[in-house]
Amino acid sequence: MAEKTLKSVFMDELRDLYNAEQQLIKALPKMAKTATSAELRKGFEQHLEQTKEHATRIEKIFGGLGEPVKGKKCKGMEGIVAEGSEVMSEDYEGAVMDAALISAAQRVEHYEIAAYGAVHAYAELMGESNAASLLERTLEEEKETDQKLTDLSKEINQEAYQSGTGEEGETKPRQRAARAGTTR
Repeated sequence: MAEKTLKSVFMDELRDLYNAEQQLIKALPKMAKTATSAELRKGFEQHLEQTKEHATRIEKIFGGLGEPVKGKKCKGMEGIVAEGSEVMSEDYEGAVMDAALISAAQRVEHYEIAAYGAVHAYAELMGESNAASLLERTLEEEKETDQKLTDLSKEINQEAYQSGTGEEGETKPRQRAARAGTTR
């Protein structure tokens, strides 16, 4: 049996990330189409282009290491993308849908930040400076995207909250339940 080294873990994680990026390349257009906020839609479209570049960077890393370009099914991203699909199938409308989409997108970003942080640290430790540089750039872009989503959520979440409140500040479901003689 071949000895498993940190490089083995590094390559395994890169393959996982490559597949994760491929999954996002398919998911982001759907998220953009579902978004009602023009700014959020534009953000998803921009992140799609950035995600394609992330995949290209991983391909460059594989090439630089003399490894074949291939992914390994990323079950973590598969689950996160499936949850995002569930959100998009809900009957949320307007800012409420956008708030839910931002939440789903931030799960993606946090997963990627964790994964890119780990492979970047491995690359640095192993002296793979070219790979480390490419991974660090992607890691910084993922952090920037997360921050943009956070900033955008402040306005969208407020809008979503206000769309669900009545004149007295009580939420509409509670008002309907009260009229029907039930409480939540």
